[in-house]
Amino acid sequence: MHFAIRCALHAAAFLAFTVSAPAQESHVGKITGHASAGNDSFTRNCAGCHSASGNGKGSFAPYLDPHPRDLTAGIFKCRSTPSGTLPTDQDLYNTMIRGIVASAMPSWAPLTPQARVDMVAYIKKFHPEFATLGAGTPIVIPPEPGITLASITRGAALYQKLACAQCHGSQGQGDGPDAASLRNYKHEPIPPYDFTVTTRFKCSSTNAELYDTYMTGMDGTPMPSYAGKVQPEDAWDLVYYTRTLQTLRKSKENSVLKAAGGPKILATVPSVP
Repeated sequence: MHFAIRCALHAAAFLAFTVSAPAQESHVGKITGHASAGNDSFTRNCAGCHSASGNGKGSFAPYLDPHPRDLTAGIFKCRSTPSGTLPTDQDLYNTMIRGIVASAMPSWAPLTPQARVDMVAYIKKFHPEFATLGAGTPIVIPPEPGITLASITRGAALYQKLACAQCHGSQGQGDGPDAASLRNYKHEPIPPYDFTVTTRFKCSSTNAELYDTYMTGMDGTPMPSYAGKVQPEDAWDLVYYTRTLQTLRKSKENSVLKAAGGPKILATVPSVP
């Protein structure tokens, strides 16, 4: 073989290796995960739902609602990165610890941190853009300003302005007028989240995580990103108001609202212009 051609082939092979190598690893904190080490854990814990090929068509999938995530599509709900970008290793790791409420996705907190980080590396193999493009850059979460009645009231007005009630309902029960018609990216029915039945959300347990959800959206669902539509301080107001819809949750937001007279004082809040 001509020397120049042989060199070109070696260079191409080396480039392919260097591009694909990051997808074989994950990095969470000080732990490095390896896809080869995550194979057994994924097969044992995840393949029954997501399938060995990651396409969401495992043997249990027909019996689950919602259906398991198709990991080959590269579309993830829970991210700290802008809409349309891939999640970070930390995002995938957090989902494993937290699980997805109101779904069959459990928390994998019983596994060791190393096992979880190895599975993150293995999951990244299913979508080539983890190697070619990598994760998006996490959005910046500004300092939380503090919960006041004024901020909750502004959040209630913003909830109206953004037409959140069209899907989630006026009381956050997931019974808005558009609820029955909503579909995910695979054209499957996807009911809006009912804030009143749990103390957490799909992708969040903390206020900062809920802020993330509002500003990054939930890709593959009708839930949009509000980045560019609301200012950072407004997003915090929306977080605080939404927390008051969680009637089962003991929170400062609910305490502040109760001390002021309860949800009835928000009934006549005008929408933000």
